[in-house]
Amino acid sequence: MNDAVVIVGGGHAAGAFAAALRQAGHTGPVTIVGAEPLAPYQRPPLSKAWLKGEASSDDLLLRPESFYAEKSVTLRLSTRVSGIDATARIVTLENGESLAYEQLVIATGSRLRQLDVPGVRSQGVLELRTAADAEAIKARISQGVRMAIVGGGYVGLEVAASARSLGAEVTVIEREPRLLARVASEPLSAFFERRHREQGVQLMLGATVSAFDAQDGRLTGVRLANGRSLACDVAVVGIGALGEDTLAKAAGLTCSDGIVVDEQCRTSDPHIHAIGDCTRRPVPRYGLQQMRLESVPNALEQARQAAADLCGKPAVKSEVPWFWSDQYDVRLQIVGLPVDVAQRVVRGDAAAGKFAVYHLDAQGRLQCVEAVNAPAEFVAARQWAGASMVLDAARIADASIAVKDIPVKAPVA
Repeated sequence: MNDAVVIVGGGHAAGAFAAALRQAGHTGPVTIVGAEPLAPYQRPPLSKAWLKGEASSDDLLLRPESFYAEKSVTLRLSTRVSGIDATARIVTLENGESLAYEQLVIATGSRLRQLDVPGVRSQGVLELRTAADAEAIKARISQGVRMAIVGGGYVGLEVAASARSLGAEVTVIEREPRLLARVASEPLSAFFERRHREQGVQLMLGATVSAFDAQDGRLTGVRLANGRSLACDVAVVGIGALGEDTLAKAAGLTCSDGIVVDEQCRTSDPHIHAIGDCTRRPVPRYGLQQMRLESVPNALEQARQAAADLCGKPAVKSEVPWFWSDQYDVRLQIVGLPVDVAQRVVRGDAAAGKFAVYHLDAQGRLQCVEAVNAPAEFVAARQWAGASMVLDAARIADASIAVKDIPVKAPVA
């Protein structure tokens, strides 16, 4: 095809899609419209290497900006889209310009959940989604600074680990009774709770923020629903994200906390695809018709799927989802989803900081593995979970058996 493709959004998914589209043979005009001033970049380092001063803006970039010129991809940075006219196939920009398209790809990512309490707009109450957000947080981290992190999910804990390594006094406030309550098993939560406490992070679990205190507009503390107050110099709010589907909804696309797409990233409009965190997609391995996956692997997979579909190439099959997180000296790698889990088996020594949690369904099929400093477990699990292999719980638990020697068998049809 040689028709114009416009990509709304300038993040990881957008950059990966533009590259995949050229690789798949598309020779027509391609334009990326991104609200941020940077070319497509990696977000995971923002809470880790960037905060610790171990990465530069060039390190963040997916590809050098020259790549886009070489591939004849037009970058419209620091540019916001105000609307999509799906009938006329026109994207309108906030500056009044319009871009015509034959095929549109929406890659708008996610928007952060907002904490609606008094004082949340005080100077010093921050959030982390963009490089600019990360730079604002980085500028406030120093030896002895008092930091409150609202939300005990992966991003909040990564920020906590980075801040502690720089000498900040960190308190994590989580409304659930355990860390990572919505995204991790109890053994994994317990491990990270212990690890953060060992590093000097104060954890306030089962706690809800009722207000931020300020003086002359500057943050001075956090108030909890139980009446307790916590003095702090900076707060980072990270309580989850929603699919950024505002433009898509206004354009009449089917949405449900994300843009609903099929296995090839097609939306309800035949001229519009959507990819990345903004989508709600099928996960066929688990029989799920709709699910939002917030991860780099998901963005890369959907970029390839959409590019193949637009260029008439063979369909790219869905992979087993996988994720990762780095905190202190801990490398967490997760493969699969804990869907229909009937049994959980811990393999290895959590106290020694090297173990894996295996999730099996009622037939013994491997659904998910959470691997802590256990790369061999993760690599094997990607193959086994993808093929729904059946494992014996007793053999998994026996750490004297090498991972490669754990017996597996194909599921009964």
